Amino acid sequence: MKFNGYLATVALVTAATLTGCAASGTQPAPPRAAAGHAGTGAGVEVATVRGPRIAVYQRKGASSPWRDLASPNDYGAERVFLVERRDGEWLRVLLPIRPNGSTGWIRAGDVTLARTTHRVEVDPARFRFTVYDGARVLRTGKVATGRDGTPTPPGRYFFTELVRPPDPRGPYGAYAFGLSGFSPTLKSFAGGPGQLAIHGTDDAAALGTRVSHGCVRVGNADITWMAENLAIGTPVVVKG
Repeated sequence: MKFNGYLATVALVTAATLTGCAASGTQPAPPRAAAGHAGTGAGVEVATVRGPRIAVYQRKGASSPWRDLASPNDYGAERVFLVERRDGEWLRVLLPIRPNGSTGWIRAGDVTLARTTHRVEVDPARFRFTVYDGARVLRTGKVATGRDGTPTPPGRYFFTELVRPPDPRGPYGAYAFGLSGFSPTLKSFAGGPGQLAIHGTDDAAALGTRVSHGCVRVGNADITWMAENLAIGTPVVVKG
């Protein structure tokens, strides 16, 4: 598995079920039910693909699909989307493709819908992340972000998969959450697609600096907490 050039063997991929309340344990926990829009304290809908593939349309009601995406995804996680808008039987969703921020339309009948009030905000200027449950702060900590030549791009994303690297003392740390966005400068790197991630690190001293190829690094205690409490589909906002 490659996020922006770092290579890791996929030892575990977990897609949490998006129903009910947060629970303790060593697996990603379900987010809480709420109503609202991504990036607000009210929550957001997450769509999980029901079948082995899903048709994505550029316009609602279009006669032919624009894209066809498999589920599970390339890393073995259930395919999920962040819902931007509901219009009858159609849903406009945020897509895990280039360019960042791309959206498309899917049929509501092809997915299972759930809601989460959890979200992660990353502030590169302050080198901080904050995890919210609605308006309540659950956790905050230091981050490392991309270098000047390989910046961490601002935008709205979501978790696409959770991976436990084989060596928790390696460059990914204890866990890595894949993000739905990609590097703006690295179209490919070391055989990977330049996908962004939030992951742990074996170099805690680098937190608070611009050192990565675009990924967001956090401490191993923080990424472990995220793996135990946040689900695939959780929205992530990187401030500009």
